[in-house]
Amino acid sequence: MGHNTANPPPPTHTHTEGAGRAWQRSDPSLRRGPLSPFAGGAADFVPMCAERTAGQRQRSPRGERGRAVMAEQSDLERPAVDGAAGEEFLRAAFQVLLEEAVRKGTDVAQKVCEWKEPHELRELLDLELRSHGEPAGRLLERCRDIIRYSVKTCHPRFFNQLFSGLDHHALAGRLLTETLNTSQYTYEIAPVFVLMEEVVLAKLRELVGWNSGDGIFCPGGSISNMYAMNVARFQRFPESRQQGSRALPRLVLFASEECHYSIQKGAAFLGIGTDNVVLVRADERGKMIPEELEKEIERVKSEGAVPFFVSATSGTTVLGAFDPLGPVADVCQRHGLWLHVDAAWGGSALLSRKHRQLLAGIERADSVAWNPHKMLTVGLQCSAFLLRDDSGLLQRCHGAGAAYLFQPDKFYDVMFDTGDKTVQCGRRVDCLKLWLLWKAVGSEGLEQRVDRAFACTRYLAAEMKRRDGFQLVLEPEFINLCFWFVPPSLRGQQGCTDFGPRLGKVAPAIKERMMKEGSMMVGYQPHGTRPNFFRQIVTSPAVTRADLDFFLDEIERLGCDL
Repeated sequence: MGHNTANPPPPTHTHTEGAGRAWQRSDPSLRRGPLSPFAGGAADFVPMCAERTAGQRQRSPRGERGRAVMAEQSDLERPAVDGAAGEEFLRAAFQVLLEEAVRKGTDVAQKVCEWKEPHELRELLDLELRSHGEPAGRLLERCRDIIRYSVKTCHPRFFNQLFSGLDHHALAGRLLTETLNTSQYTYEIAPVFVLMEEVVLAKLRELVGWNSGDGIFCPGGSISNMYAMNVARFQRFPESRQQGSRALPRLVLFASEECHYSIQKGAAFLGIGTDNVVLVRADERGKMIPEELEKEIERVKSEGAVPFFVSATSGTTVLGAFDPLGPVADVCQRHGLWLHVDAAWGGSALLSRKHRQLLAGIERADSVAWNPHKMLTVGLQCSAFLLRDDSGLLQRCHGAGAAYLFQPDKFYDVMFDTGDKTVQCGRRVDCLKLWLLWKAVGSEGLEQRVDRAFACTRYLAAEMKRRDGFQLVLEPEFINLCFWFVPPSLRGQQGCTDFGPRLGKVAPAIKERMMKEGSMMVGYQPHGTRPNFFRQIVTSPAVTRADLDFFLDEIERLGCDL
């Protein structure tokens, strides 16, 4: 299609900063009003916001409207974005990403964080949104600043959360996901990912021990746990979907006192109520006591309430405890209760032949939550809700049949339109990053990562026993390494009445120092009657023995004078 002089073609030269203005200079019709949508000749051009002078001829309203329509139609002749300039910005931005976030972010010679107080950070970042845009060079500087002042969770000395590290293949999957920008509700707009999610979920179910079933990727483990509660309630009382809580007796669910807080949040969100969450006593290692579970179930029944759901935990947040799934499943079977396993943290141990026995009995569960983004360096977020039922329970529980998405008369098999079985409409693609990582390293590579994380924890625990001042809270079962650092000033004073409160101040003080120096990051918390202690987690495959030795040395250095 040819171009006339009134509508010149976009330039073919390489765009740099200000390229859009160069285009305007090359178009005579745009010279006097760079913001004008008019593309006609100079005779038809009326500068935007121009003021009429006293002697200027007044135009008729009809003529003005006609020119406005022509201007609007002329504006539609070319894209409203400059693709070439956008690509150039992306290339530059990717270079910043690679250099500042990936290379420096994983370099032990660089800081884990550049700590700033909130008022300082606001001034440094200039977060205000204004009416006019900024040039590409300034935007790239902003990208650098964002990276500089963000915590580098991919750093080998970041031990603060249940996730850390960076996998380049998974990152490529995340970038692809963002670029393709589709929603995983129908096959027509996400054909690759509908099929891919099906395969990945089937593989995860296979590791759980199921030959069939259902599932969905969710926005986090908390939501996966809420899915489990909702599906369990619907399975027991299908009328709850339409009639709500008024049609139901008082329902009660059970979880360990060490369970994730999303259990209480989920009960509140779903209208079950936090008063109807029974927290079952755990032993000294943080494991649910099955006999206590049965006692609580019997107590609730005697009160006239209806038990319907038990959530067992495989990998508690603080201590890393695994509830005894076999005996808990026995209790659930005797009382006809839905058994859900919150394996958001510990589920990846299923990939290891050495350590999967921690989840012995998980195949007896009705549903499982599993977050590969935690231990496998997949990247946030990647959370699977897995269901043993293969009868379409998810669809019956959540389906709404929106006619503008899930038309039954499509030209393809609508069984592949999986989005109606979720509570979401728009749903991001979370399977690609895990699929690409799995393709790159295989099940054997993932198993090696899990085993290496356990090896790091064993090494640190052994070293702590050799060093003065380090005291384990308990022997680690998983990769949660919980310990106190007792500074020289407190050693030998364990019998003093103020020892606990004084010890509880040590971890926060060390944490403040390490963050302000940016040397590393590790979390701490109190637990029951125990004063603050550190919880060290290694999930990144980039961590070496040198990093672990540095961790111990740095704790000693930062805490020696407390």
